[in-house]
Amino acid sequence: MGCASPSTSLRPAIFLDRDGTLNRQVIRGGKPYPPATVDEFELFPGVPEACAQLAAAGYALVVATNQPDVGRGTQPQAVVDAMHAKLRALVPAVSHIEVCYAPGQGVDHPENRRRKPEPGMLLDAAMLLDLDLGRSWMVGDRWRDIDCGKRAGTRTVFIDFGYAEELREAPDYRVRSFAEAAATILRHH
Repeated sequence: MGCASPSTSLRPAIFLDRDGTLNRQVIRGGKPYPPATVDEFELFPGVPEACAQLAAAGYALVVATNQPDVGRGTQPQAVVDAMHAKLRALVPAVSHIEVCYAPGQGVDHPENRRRKPEPGMLLDAAMLLDLDLGRSWMVGDRWRDIDCGKRAGTRTVFIDFGYAEELREAPDYRVRSFAEAAATILRHH
């Protein structure tokens, strides 16, 4: 009597990769890399507007980003923090940012459960923010993003830039831009 089921009190989310999804990636040898400086951190056209539309549709927007260069000692965490401050200023619809600094490359690290393709960042955010993973989406431009979303139980949208790497899991949707990803989610939510 009067007890709400857990699924009705949980919000759906859009989990967003950062580099190559919200902001321009740096392409070298057919592979994407994150910007090295705050000045290089530049959003794709239409990102703030598309994020505002997703938030208005009731989604929590959560950035989930691997930043292994910090864990490797090749990029200061202060630079990543400054990029995230710029991101929050430009895209106020973003409600939360999860970052994994694990260096990857086979290094045993306590953060590895959070490093995409592992779903730890999504699971942690879901617990913290009362999110419903079954009604949520993961949007990204790399195989790690799609595998992460699948492992967390979300639907997935792959932004296809034609990188020199193969997908491992099939995404639910394949698009060419973040604006197209947002439109796809809004059509199917």
